[in-house]
Amino acid sequence: MVKLMDIQSRVRSVKAKTFAHPSVNYEPHPMHERWTRDEVEALFSLPFNDLLLRAQTIHRENFAPNTVQMSQLLSIKTGGCAENCGYCNQSSHFDTGLKATKLVDVEKVVEAAKKAKAGGASRFCMGAAWREPKERDMGDLCDMIAEVKDLGLETCMTLGMLTKDQAKQLANSGLDYYNHNIDTAPEDYGRVITTRTFEDRLHTLNTVRESGMNVCCGGIVGMGEKVEDRAGLLMALANMAPPPESVPINALVPVEGTPLGDSEPVHPIEFARLIAIARIMMPKSYVRLSAGREEMSDETQALCFMAGANSVFVGETLLTTDNPEKAKDEALFDRLGIIPE
Repeated sequence: MVKLMDIQSRVRSVKAKTFAHPSVNYEPHPMHERWTRDEVEALFSLPFNDLLLRAQTIHRENFAPNTVQMSQLLSIKTGGCAENCGYCNQSSHFDTGLKATKLVDVEKVVEAAKKAKAGGASRFCMGAAWREPKERDMGDLCDMIAEVKDLGLETCMTLGMLTKDQAKQLANSGLDYYNHNIDTAPEDYGRVITTRTFEDRLHTLNTVRESGMNVCCGGIVGMGEKVEDRAGLLMALANMAPPPESVPINALVPVEGTPLGDSEPVHPIEFARLIAIARIMMPKSYVRLSAGREEMSDETQALCFMAGANSVFVGETLLTTDNPEKAKDEALFDRLGIIPE
């Protein structure tokens, strides 16, 4: 691959609006170096077409260009969460009309996983609305992992904060990925959540890494954040050592009764821009279109796939919000020539 310039001169080039010839490959940031604020903001300032070209070039160097990973998400314990995440209708702090439930039986989880696999999913994700799991639930959680794993599916869970012993139990049961999103930039975090800190999130992520599990970690946009906060979110993710293997990018699904329920949605072009920058900054990570896909047009999703998104959630429900139906996804993928993975 042709090296265009070192990192600092690339940034100066971007700021000056001078770009390499489009036929020349764009070299991603070296994995051993940290992205700086200037470098990331320079990516945000690129003309959209130039940005997409670079992102698609990097995507093709690391992944099959027309395949998309299919994941399915099941809520195994809904509502009643002690955290006050301002975007979430599962928080016990807000009155959204959502009824809290107990942990789902292992048998029901396995049945849902079988249906997910029959529907084309290759990864099965299980989410519980907890601040952290209780020890009394660890046995059932580990059984869920082992039985879903036996079906030949990749496994992922999100349960809140973990102790080292809990992380080790999950890893020993065969959990492939643990999801723990940082949600927004460190400097914006206190506006969104006050019941735990950004450092608490990082501590859990480090605990997951130490256990040997892969990390699934991303964020949410459309919560009233500034463009600088979106840059800060991607910096925090890409500068992890190593970056998350799976990076879900969520568009807020506003829920009445939550503090952020009246936030202005992100423009589709700006959302696709975010996907492209995530792909450039984290070239080897799966970048997933997550919450909010139900509200996206086919054209918006097509732009996101061009920008480097290569994973989606399938199934009619995404925890407690709607997700595109199978027939709609199949029609879109057929139109775009995308092969489910």
